Parts: sequence; C-alpha cells; structure tokens
Amino acid sequence: MTPQFIAEVSSNHHQDLHRCLTFIDEAARIGCDAVKFQLFRINQLFAQEVLNQSETHRARKAWELDPKLIPALAQRCRERQIQFSCTPFYLEAVRLLQPYVDFFKIASYELLWRDLLTACRDTGKPVVLSTGMANLEEVRQAAALFPRDGLTLLHCSSAYPTAPQNANLAAIETLQRVTGCATGWSDHTRNPAVIQRAIHRWGASVIEFHMDLDGTGAEYQAGHCWLPHEMEAVIRDVRTAWTADGHGRKEPNEEELPDRMWRADPSDGLRPLKSIRHGLVL
Repeated sequence: MTPQFIAEVSSNHHQDLHRCLTFIDEAARIGCDAVKFQLFRINQLFAQEVLNQSETHRARKAWELDPKLIPALAQRCRERQIQFSCTPFYLEAVRLLQPYVDFFKIASYELLWRDLLTACRDTGKPVVLSTGMANLEEVRQAAALFPRDGLTLLHCSSAYPTAPQNANLAAIETLQRVTGCATGWSDHTRNPAVIQRAIHRWGASVIEFHMDLDGTGAEYQAGHCWLPHEMEAVIRDVRTAWTADGHGRKEPNEEELPDRMWRADPSDGLRPLKSIRHGLVL
C-alpha cells in the first residue's frame, strides 16, 4: 500500500476562506490523501509571561484560523474526496473539531500534554502524533494512552528547516518496533531524497509535509514549506516507484515476448534462434 500524504497548511492561510479552499483543491490535485489545518488561540497556546514580553508571539494572533470556517473546509474536502484533519491546540478545540475531522493530528510540542492526548483519544477518531524533540520513553508513555491500531507516530525533527543529516530516519523503524504502531515521517527538510528514503528504506506509511501555495504564506520564508509543484513531483515519483515492484515471479513480461526468439542460439551464439532463421522476412 502506498504511503499516505498529508498536506499541512500550517499558518499559511492568511485567515482567508478562499485561500483555505484553494489549499484543499491543490492538495487534492497533486495527489495528497489528506489536508490538515491548525486550530489555536494565542492566549491558550503561550503562557502570559511569554505574551507580556514578546511582540513576535503576540503577532501570531494573525495566524489563527477562525473556527467558523471549519464546516466549509470539511465540506470542500468531501467534495474533493480528500480527508480533512486539524490539530487542536486547546481542549475546547477537540470538541469543536470532532464532528468534522477524519482524524486528529497532535503536534510535537503537545506530546507531553496528557489531557489533550486523552481528549483526542476519547473521540474514537484515529490520531496522528508527531514526536519531534521527544525521547523514546516520552513517546512510549504517550503511545500507551492509545489503542495500537488507532495511533500513527510520526518521527520528525522540530527544527525548521531540518538539515538532511539531522533527519535520523532510522528512528522510524525504532518507533514501530518499540510501540507496534504505524509510523511515518513529518518532513521539515524540503528534500525529495529524504522523503524517498523514509518510504523506501524505513517503511514510512505516512508522510506529512508543510505546504504553501505561492511563497507568500506566513511560514514559507522559514524554509520548510513545499510548493505544490515540488511535492507533486515527489508524490508522482513515489507512486511510480511503487508500481515497479510487480508480482515477484521471474518470467518474461508481455513486452519482452516478441524478443525471446531473437536471443542467441546456443549452438552457434548467433541471433536469432535457428528455429526462425529460415523463412525470416525483415
């Protein structure tokens, strides 16, 4: 089964419904299986001590997604036959999202927040959990809160962007072996080779990536967001590679059959086989 691709809109939506819908359309067009938004409130994301001191953090209020848009986003996803997901960053967000999402995504920064993890679990919806910055014991404790078949763990580095040499893709296999959960890669490298390696060597069943439409999104300049045409090529290559596996039997394929008689005859080493040389018309 080919891996699932999840397009992460992040804070690149400009709080604009038309732009949000275009993200969904583009994600579906390039072959994604799901699109994911984020639902947060700055005053419920950062402690007041941070907001009192940091204009940069206060300015992220402009990145908030209006909860009133959620029904329209979910409807557009249904129309485009793509799954809708959203990351809740406060407990009330779980209740708001439950009727609409196909699965919940929990961010790496919230991995230690047991109340949020269990609130998502108790909805009965599948959960995808990123594990950036976490050590193995922290992941083990978080995973223990979920039924094994209801949780997918995404290995990642929470550096934005991540250098390929810091991807540590082998940890994908470690997470699967230790927890028994499905595993994948949340990409911050913007490097096609890293994604290919995560899938074909380490068995990532889910690939999440940050997407921007046009390079004007709030997070694009950080360097970890893909443009649609860039990821479209990766998805195409991955799915093409998947078709190359075949059935495993060693036998000539249909395209080879006309050439079988043109092999060297074992008696004299000349092509074609003697059985068709006489009467041959070229």
